[in-house]
Amino acid sequence: MDINEYENFCKNSEYGNFMQSSYWATVKSNWGHEYITIRNKDGKIEGGCLVLIRKVPFIKTAMLYVPRGFVCDMHNKKAVRGIFAQINLLAKKHNAYALKIDPMIDEDDTDAIKNLTELGFIHHGEKVGYQNIQCRENYILDIEEKSIDEIFDSFKSKCRYNIRLAKRKGVECGFYGKEKLDDFMTLMEQTCKRDGFCARSKEYFAKILNAFDGNAGLCICYLGNTPLSGALFINYSGTTSYVYGCSSNEHRNYMPNYLMQWNMIKYAKTTGCSKYDFCGIPYWYDEDHPNYGVYKFKQGFNGYVKTYAGEFDYVYKSHINHLFNFAMSIKKGI
Repeated sequence: MDINEYENFCKNSEYGNFMQSSYWATVKSNWGHEYITIRNKDGKIEGGCLVLIRKVPFIKTAMLYVPRGFVCDMHNKKAVRGIFAQINLLAKKHNAYALKIDPMIDEDDTDAIKNLTELGFIHHGEKVGYQNIQCRENYILDIEEKSIDEIFDSFKSKCRYNIRLAKRKGVECGFYGKEKLDDFMTLMEQTCKRDGFCARSKEYFAKILNAFDGNAGLCICYLGNTPLSGALFINYSGTTSYVYGCSSNEHRNYMPNYLMQWNMIKYAKTTGCSKYDFCGIPYWYDEDHPNYGVYKFKQGFNGYVKTYAGEFDYVYKSHINHLFNFAMSIKKGI
């Protein structure tokens, strides 16, 4: 297969996502990968997907994973079945025990869900929060039909105030590459310690920046030479996504995160994107959950909650799948 042809299709498709790109396969170098395509009568690609392959060498099997689902109209039964048929050939090739996908279809999109369940997929719509590989709930801002001034004016008044406050306090925001990774990691380490989670490595973030060269970067706010907040973003297929974020313990009352988000939204608009994706807001509906503050912050930019259908599994070897599910349940309990 011509990888450039696949990549050109994916990044220009309305159904494309950076996790389906050939660049993402480079980031996930600890997985194997293959590409699936289906073509129309003129020989042009009309659907496809990146399939990540996690091999289990001791029993010579594998788990297949299609992050964010097929790059096609999931209402198109013929396209969905055509891609699935090609994946089944890969399953035989790699002796796969299961296939997992988490397509970007709405939780109430009964037709798209039916196209998968009719094929034998098991829908795990009951999983919430961190039970999913990818968050089911994202916060989205549509920017296609608005000017930059109109976008700013649409923010809630407190959000606009905080953006202006950061500027008055002397906070400066800029876009950078790998040369600022050390500053980004300093902020990430503070954030992890403060919020109690483990961070990806510096090498992992560098892989993203290398893979999406020119379409990924760091947005960092400084007070003088001191970094206050940082983000790693990816611009792909008409959407700029806020993929990772971090902030300092110092000068939080200077509101650098608001200025940082506003600069990334402006970047998304000037690069021709139709959407800005704030990404995950797990447990946004629970005001008592520690994550609720993430939603409350993003809500100030006056977007909307997008809840996806969740994960779908297709099981090829049920006995092996049960074994791995049991092992994972034990691991989560430790």
